[in-house]
Amino acid sequence: MMSDERAMITKWLCQPLPKEVALSIDRLASSPDVRHVAVMPDVHLSGDVCVGLAVATERLVYPAAVGGDIGCGMAAIATSADAVLLDSERAAPVLDGFPCCVPANRHGRQTMPAELPPALRELPLSGSRLQKIAARDGRVQFGTLGRGNHFLELQADQDDRLWVMLHSGSRAMGQAITAHHVAIAEKQSQRRKLPWLDSQSPEGQAYLTDVAWGVTYAEHSRLAMLRAAESFLGELFGIRFLWDTLIHANHNHVQRETHFGRELLVHRKGALPAANGQAGIIPGSMGSASFHVTGRGCGQSLCSSSHGAGRALSRSEAVERITPRQLAREMHRVWFDERLSRQLCDEAPSAYKDVYAVMRAQRELTRIERELRPLLSYKGG
Repeated sequence: MMSDERAMITKWLCQPLPKEVALSIDRLASSPDVRHVAVMPDVHLSGDVCVGLAVATERLVYPAAVGGDIGCGMAAIATSADAVLLDSERAAPVLDGFPCCVPANRHGRQTMPAELPPALRELPLSGSRLQKIAARDGRVQFGTLGRGNHFLELQADQDDRLWVMLHSGSRAMGQAITAHHVAIAEKQSQRRKLPWLDSQSPEGQAYLTDVAWGVTYAEHSRLAMLRAAESFLGELFGIRFLWDTLIHANHNHVQRETHFGRELLVHRKGALPAANGQAGIIPGSMGSASFHVTGRGCGQSLCSSSHGAGRALSRSEAVERITPRQLAREMHRVWFDERLSRQLCDEAPSAYKDVYAVMRAQRELTRIERELRPLLSYKGG
C-alpha cells in the first residue's frame, strides 16, 4: 500500500525560483506516492513537470516526470587531432558536411538505414501501433540529430585536444511512446494533470518496458551519429575517434534504484545520474563552456545533477528579445551556420543560465574532470 507521507524537496539553486516553477514543484511534491523531489540548478518550466528534476516514487510512475524525449542524452569522444586543426578554411566544409552525414530531421533514401539495430529489433514494444511507428518513423529518424537544443559540436579541452560532443534523444519514438501511455494513464488515474500508472499493473509494466526501448533507441542513435561523424571527419582530415575516451549518459528516464534504504522508482527529466564516480557531461550553451564530470553520489539529490545550464528565457521570450545580430556577437569565437541565425536566436547563449553559476551551485553533486570550449556548433535550426 502507498503511504500518505509528505514528499521531501531538496534544492540546489543558482538563483531564486520563479513563482511558476515553485508552484509546479509543489504540485508535483503533493501528488500521490511522490516521496522525494530533488531540484537541480538548471530547473525551468516545461509542461506539467519542470526540466531539471529528479523525482522518486515507491509504486506509481509519472510519464510527465520523464518527458517526451525519452533517453535524451549526451555523448563525448576525443579525437586524434589538436584543436589547431580547425581553422577558418576548414570550418566551412565541416558545417556544410555535418547535415549530410548527420541529418537534422530525417534520412533521405541514400542514408536511411535498412533496418533498426538488432538491440532494438529484439526488444518488445507494447503495442502494434508503436511497432508500426518504429518501423516507419523510428527507422527514418534513427541516427538523426533533432532540432531545438540538440547539437553536434567540435570542442577543445584545456590541453587543446579536439573533442566531439553530441546531444540528441529518441526523436519521434519518444513522443509516440509518451503520448500512447499518457492517454492510458489519464483513464487509469482519472487525472488530466500529472496522470500516473501503477508500476505493478500491466499498463505500468508496459510503460516501463517501452521507456527501456526508448532509452536504447536514443543510445544507439547517438552512437550511429558518432560513427557517421567519424567517417566524415576521417575522410576530410584523416583524424580518428579515440573510442576508449567515450562518455555516454542520458538524462530522461525512469528506473528502479535504492535510496534511503529502500527501492524507489527514480524519474529524471533533465537530470544527469551522478552516482559516486559515474561519468557524465554537462553542456552550457552553443557559445559557452561544457564540462565532463563524475558524480559524488549525493543521496539527497537522488544521486543526480543538472543536465546543462538550463534556460533563462523561454523560447518565445528569446525570439522576442534576441536578434540575429546579437546572436552573432555572442558567437564571435564559435563557427556556426549564419544562414540559420534567425532560427537559432532562441538557442543564443544569453537564452541560457550562466553555466559557471550552475556548476558552483552543485559542487556537492559533481566533480569537474574537464572543461571544454566550443569551436564549431551544428544545430538543425
